[in-house]
Amino acid sequence: MTETTVSSSRSARSGRRRGRAAMSGSPPIQQSAYRQPRLPFAPVELLSADELESIHETSIRVLEDIGMEFMLPEARNLLKTAGADVRGDRVHFDRSMIEQAISTAPSEFTIHARNPQHTIRMGGPWMAFGNVSSPPNCSDMDNGRRSGNRADYQNFLRLSQYFNCIHFLGGYPVEPIDIHPSIRHLEALRDMVTLSDKPFHAYSLGPERIRDGIEIARIVRGVNEATLNDEPSLITIVNTNSPLKLDVPMLQGIMEMSSRGQVVCVTPFTLAGAMAPVTMAGALVEQNAEALAGIVMTQLVRPGAPVIYGSFTSNVDMKSGAPAFGTPEYMKSTIIGGQLARRYGIPFRTSNTCAANTVDAQAAYESVFSLWGVTLGNGNFIKHGAGWMEGGLVASFEKFILDCDLLQMVMEFLEPLEMTEDALGLDAIREVGPGGHFFGCQHTLARYDKAFYAPILSDWRNYEQWDAAGRPDAASKANQIWKQALAEYTEPPMDAAIREELDAFVDRRISEGGQATDF
Repeated sequence: MTETTVSSSRSARSGRRRGRAAMSGSPPIQQSAYRQPRLPFAPVELLSADELESIHETSIRVLEDIGMEFMLPEARNLLKTAGADVRGDRVHFDRSMIEQAISTAPSEFTIHARNPQHTIRMGGPWMAFGNVSSPPNCSDMDNGRRSGNRADYQNFLRLSQYFNCIHFLGGYPVEPIDIHPSIRHLEALRDMVTLSDKPFHAYSLGPERIRDGIEIARIVRGVNEATLNDEPSLITIVNTNSPLKLDVPMLQGIMEMSSRGQVVCVTPFTLAGAMAPVTMAGALVEQNAEALAGIVMTQLVRPGAPVIYGSFTSNVDMKSGAPAFGTPEYMKSTIIGGQLARRYGIPFRTSNTCAANTVDAQAAYESVFSLWGVTLGNGNFIKHGAGWMEGGLVASFEKFILDCDLLQMVMEFLEPLEMTEDALGLDAIREVGPGGHFFGCQHTLARYDKAFYAPILSDWRNYEQWDAAGRPDAASKANQIWKQALAEYTEPPMDAAIREELDAFVDRRISEGGQATDF
């Protein structure tokens, strides 16, 4: 098939989708233009400099005195060569080695997308929101809660591409368990890079999967290996096995990704009262120790390798043992996590989370609290931005839409206030004078259509209009919107030669069996 044929086919599909949207009687979804937000004000600092230093110093003592288990021999050898005290699997760190390694980590870098318009900056005041990632289940109001599958996985990818407030793909929006584990990463990554052209993620589940992800990133960007090694184009998350352990697949992910100059986000999963001390200060000490250990590893593999400091500290419900999110404790840990990341001069990862089991008030207010912590703490790399439910066990189509509205509101809040002479409105006030109104004045007429934030989901009609429309609630409206977005979605173009190379690589790796599994 020629590139012209591919383009014509896409145009036809796009026309059919727009036709379906038009036939539904709904106007096209209005959303904010694509842009990467920046924090325009100084982030909040909950801890004083002395208090922050006490967390740092205690974290260093943990790594010096207690140590951390590294389950990969090659990683232990690298640490020993750098000056660590290795006793079996346990590694005791040297303070000066930690400080030296962290000093080489970049404070800002670029993550390149196959579409340069979707390339993002990481670190400093920059913020980027990703989609929900890694739930085993998904749900919607039509078909209820169900196991993850490829069709739903692909639809979440389409929504992630469609909505401009999503800047990167943080992983599988829902696990496509109907693809065999040996080849799942190959088919899922092919879907990811064809249905979207935004920066994407590969899982650290063994070196072969990471190598395949790196090669796919190289192919779709159309660059050689040397260019890819200098231009970060793939992201992975390395979760520590809290408390104080890094397993083999995670360490292999660090070794493969950092050696190729790709982005590693080291994120301890420290739930206070379960995998970390019950006090938030103690949980943050453990988070910081584990994060520093992983960050040091990236820099020993390749000084200057791009790395992100990940914070995922929250608390458990002490009545049930279940993880709790969007809590005051989560907000505090997020803001303090940002302080720690800035102390080390490393970009900061956090998340939009909630523990709600359905799309209700709890789902909304817990996500608002999470996003408030994200914003005040100057999160740079924000995972699970849209669609997260049940503490990460479910990806919800309706919650995806609710969260997109919240993300857009955050982005609009971060936009600087216009302070031009015209914006100050002296002429408009003079025109209207005492006792008048501004609906019909020239100042309003020139600006009314773009004067204020226009929501995706919120319903601002008065009671009578809302009642006449059938009293739609947020969840039912969100259900309509995600289906309309899928109807309006257009697959991003890909050069025919690149698509041919991509398919040839993926098909060859599938024919070779992909990644060996034990089932």
